[in-house]
Amino acid sequence: MVKANTSTTNFRDLSLAQPILKALDEMGFTQCSPIQAKSLPYTLSGHDVLGKAQTGTGKTAAFLIAVFEDLLKSGSPQERYAGEVRSLILAPTRELVIQIAKDAQQIGKYADLNIHTLVGGMDYGKQLQKLQSKYVDILVATPGRLLDFCEKNEVYLDQVEILVIDEADRMLDMGFIPQIKRIVRMTPRNTHRQTLLFSATFSEDVLRLAEQWTHDPSRIEIEPESVATDRVQQKIYLVSSDEKLQLLEKLLQEPDVSSLMIFANRRDECRKLYDKLNKMRFKVGLLTGDIPQNKRVRTLEDFKSGKLQALVATDVAGRGIHIDDVSHVVNYTLPEEPEDYVHRIGRTGRAGNTGVSISFACEDDAFRLPAIEELLGKKLECEQPPEHLL
Repeated sequence: MVKANTSTTNFRDLSLAQPILKALDEMGFTQCSPIQAKSLPYTLSGHDVLGKAQTGTGKTAAFLIAVFEDLLKSGSPQERYAGEVRSLILAPTRELVIQIAKDAQQIGKYADLNIHTLVGGMDYGKQLQKLQSKYVDILVATPGRLLDFCEKNEVYLDQVEILVIDEADRMLDMGFIPQIKRIVRMTPRNTHRQTLLFSATFSEDVLRLAEQWTHDPSRIEIEPESVATDRVQQKIYLVSSDEKLQLLEKLLQEPDVSSLMIFANRRDECRKLYDKLNKMRFKVGLLTGDIPQNKRVRTLEDFKSGKLQALVATDVAGRGIHIDDVSHVVNYTLPEEPEDYVHRIGRTGRAGNTGVSISFACEDDAFRLPAIEELLGKKLECEQPPEHLL
């Protein structure tokens, strides 16, 4: 097992292909993050890797660089067929698939390799048309939609050179493991492909799956300095459920609240909150699993560009979203799973910025605080909201 240390590694020290280095330079990437510095020497030499790293640590770039290097080094096969995949990246949510593909477009800008995405909720015919028009060097997909294409013999996985399974713990939580097992069985056996598996936690279940899917992996753990980032100021406001909406309204009017993500536990709660904020004339978007994918993509782009001041989201929709300048996160309801608290507040304080997380603890959900404190390893001070906000 490899633990992180504080030594710095430059991307130029890794003998990366020129097209990759050129793209990384343009993106302003010179120094590797800990997960990149520790995993790349193994992945670039063809080893399987089992990596433990939180969202926001640079693991997406870590596995994408390995994928591009592998494909460039091995060169394009002489005989190819439409729908035949060279490298496969599996991710649990549509948003995360789109984000990974976007990062891949940047890192692979000069690599002349084709990147495809397959996600549910978007036009099947259009995705099929693209698959048939260009060879598939890199395929980023959610498990369910990928199986749809495999079962119709539109996608073939028997030539996969490198398989990446991202957020394995989340895949477990969302019940995707039976689907992933079927997908993995369609790829070459683990001694004939390279497998990279990443997870925020190493539960017994994750380790058992890794044992089946990888071959003699290098195990890398990047322990966060603290479970929740130190760049996020965490506040817990004690309020009644009746006071929450008014408090949120006042927060949205604060001059320093430039972009705000608001989390609630259920789709119906998010929808009601979104409707109420819209009636108050706030520019707000809604991100839940039942919204059509093209609309969710548009909403995210509007939020990133500043057209929307706030985004109301569920945990499944909010996980894996990378927006560097979210100033505030509000837990309108405290999450049922303590880990989701960490993921929520991790939406702010990214890319070297600082952020503020504000949680509303009312009579209905304050009982969830002790489990969150246990996970964080520290006491969260509860306070009354400042008078000017009430």
